[in-house]
Amino acid sequence: MGKKAVVLLSGGIDSATTLAIAKDSGYEVYAISFRYGQRHHFEIEAAKKIVSEIDVAKHLIMNIDLSSFGGSALTDDIPVPKGKKVENIGKDIPVTYVPARNIIFLSLALGWAEVLECTDIFIGVNAIDYSGYPDCRPEFIETFEKAVNLGTKIGVEGNRIRIHTPLISLTKAEIIKKGIELGVNYSLTHSCYDPDEKGRACGKCDSCLLRKKGFGEVGVKDPTVYY
Repeated sequence: MGKKAVVLLSGGIDSATTLAIAKDSGYEVYAISFRYGQRHHFEIEAAKKIVSEIDVAKHLIMNIDLSSFGGSALTDDIPVPKGKKVENIGKDIPVTYVPARNIIFLSLALGWAEVLECTDIFIGVNAIDYSGYPDCRPEFIETFEKAVNLGTKIGVEGNRIRIHTPLISLTKAEIIKKGIELGVNYSLTHSCYDPDEKGRACGKCDSCLLRKKGFGEVGVKDPTVYY
């Protein structure tokens, strides 16, 4: 099989850096993004801008509606928590957790990978500077990889599927440093859970606070526009 990779691209720092890492590793990249009923469209617009600068073989945007379930501040009429102390982020599972999101996203990426005859999937999950989501931990990724190799045609025929998580043990600062080395334009990315109608970031949600922390530790100006 050719060296192809499906890369999950949300439009944020982590997924943009993961896309750049896959490209730098010599893969022909197929990027996949999701309109999943999230509160705003800005992250999808960011994903489109990212692939305009980092060349991909194809960028697929899938429409699914997790807002039908609700249960998350990102898909339901629930306020996004703000103003948490950054050192407390990740100590519990916040209301911004979207039930089963990465299981669903990875499963759909896997389906596309099978059609492409591709055994490599990249996802920018991180278990260091993160919001505390259980589907971002290495234990979940390892278990999911075992399951897909048992439950897919491509896997049982002996072509081992690998879920690549190049950022899983990096701090946000280390991720940003790596992206800068690879030429990622972070002004195109979007992190905020609760932007205003112009797409300006709130600066107070968990995602904004972790972004600010990362750029601050690197000593590079954060290109995000905050309201």
